[in-house]
Amino acid sequence: MRYITDYNREGDYWHFEVDKECGLLEFLLANVKESRTKVKATLQGQGIKVNGKCVTQFDYRLKPGMKVAVSKTKRNQEVFKSRYVKVVYEDAWLVVVEKAVGVLSMAAGHSSLNVKAILDDYFRKSRQSCRAHVVHRLDRDTSGLMVYAKDIETEQILEHNWHDIVYDRRYVAVVSGEIVEEGGTVANWLKDNKAYVTYSSPYDNGGKYAVTHFHVLARTTEHSLVEFKLETGRKNQIRVHSADMGHPVCGDPKYGNGDDPLHRLCLHAYMLCFVHPATGERMEFETPVPTAFRRLFK
Repeated sequence: MRYITDYNREGDYWHFEVDKECGLLEFLLANVKESRTKVKATLQGQGIKVNGKCVTQFDYRLKPGMKVAVSKTKRNQEVFKSRYVKVVYEDAWLVVVEKAVGVLSMAAGHSSLNVKAILDDYFRKSRQSCRAHVVHRLDRDTSGLMVYAKDIETEQILEHNWHDIVYDRRYVAVVSGEIVEEGGTVANWLKDNKAYVTYSSPYDNGGKYAVTHFHVLARTTEHSLVEFKLETGRKNQIRVHSADMGHPVCGDPKYGNGDDPLHRLCLHAYMLCFVHPATGERMEFETPVPTAFRRLFK
């Protein structure tokens, strides 16, 4: 069945208008005279736009009235390439990335290397009329998953409803010393001092209440591999709570004890699960535990 009410070959794209609700791949196979393999290659090559925004998700839901543009070539746009950032997922409203150690979430100086600038450059080269909007941050030396909005409306929804939209967020860390317990919870109030160092208090000191759950994945007599699940998301929460446990994150120059087996902050945001702000779908992303972390526990 053809879900189409309009068709033309304007510019470098074939243009369609959706007539019935359906999946993007289903729509493309019904309307584009190309093989399934070529259609998928066009999707992966950033050659499909929905309402003017690049979409790569094959099961992206189309609704009546939406405009679909299909590149006449397999790869009409630049494919994202960066040694610092990996695109894990992208659609019309947002992009999920995995950032490397040493990269800021956003600019903090004229020449600072940051994810936002890298994404903005990618959007410009791939002819997407959008910019990366910061929703949350990771420390420069923390690696892992982040989400950026492509428009201000999506950014506002994510920012103002973050704790309702994000239903699971986990980190993995190498911490100093052997943790005997299998798991537990750390809860207290966190507040910055005048030197902008976050410290904890067992009672309300005017700071923000913070709750972190932890589970030990592996251990040696020198280190423990720990999964941290955030119930709240405060500045330096895991790093401070890990130090409160007497087992600071390895390689932490601010809250650590000098234990630095990998010459990096051993903290990685490996799981991010949220309800899509536009479609309402449950989005779940997970990256492997960094190889260097695992090697310490062979």
